Amino acid sequence: MAEGPPSWLVVMAREPGLGRVKSRLAPDVGWVRATLFYRRTTAHLLKRLGRDPRWRLVLAVTPDRALSSGFWPIEASLRRGQGGGGLGARMGRLMAQMPPGPVVIVGSDIPAIGGAHIARAFKALGSHEAVLGPAEDGGYWLVGLRRRPRLLDPFPGVRWSGPHALADTLANLKGRSVALVDRLGDVDSGADYRALPPRRARLVQ
Repeated sequence: MAEGPPSWLVVMAREPGLGRVKSRLAPDVGWVRATLFYRRTTAHLLKRLGRDPRWRLVLAVTPDRALSSGFWPIEASLRRGQGGGGLGARMGRLMAQMPPGPVVIVGSDIPAIGGAHIARAFKALGSHEAVLGPAEDGGYWLVGLRRRPRLLDPFPGVRWSGPHALADTLANLKGRSVALVDRLGDVDSGADYRALPPRRARLVQ
């Protein structure tokens, strides 16, 4: 029996230069520590998820010129630029341009993401048109689409970086079959940073 198209895990990442990442965390912990947190969290995430044979990992980078950066681990050998526009435009473009197969998109700076979380999301796409991973702040850390028989567009008008992103996206998907998977928290404040479990804190400090 012929195999179906592969599952695609897209990790969205920003060039990890000083002053370019974790702008909400930096006022509490300083730009150097915030940047180091982002770099180490991203590196560990790519190593963990890039070795899993259940999907193919693609690193989507912004700005596009950062594709050639020496920072990215070897597990991120498949790379592409995010292109221009806001977050919704960039995610929509990635969903539309990826090769055939279900697509799950995650951010790169949430330390708790593991292979089991991603596997549950792809399993949900077996019986749903879309999947979302709620975040503690009212947004979401994961979005996935089956992309067949047609590509849905869940991103227009979404209010990002606030408490409405998940609700706005679900409103765009009204009438569609949507699964919600694990709820995870981002690290956007000094309190979030200090609350990291010791095992994860050692990886990013």
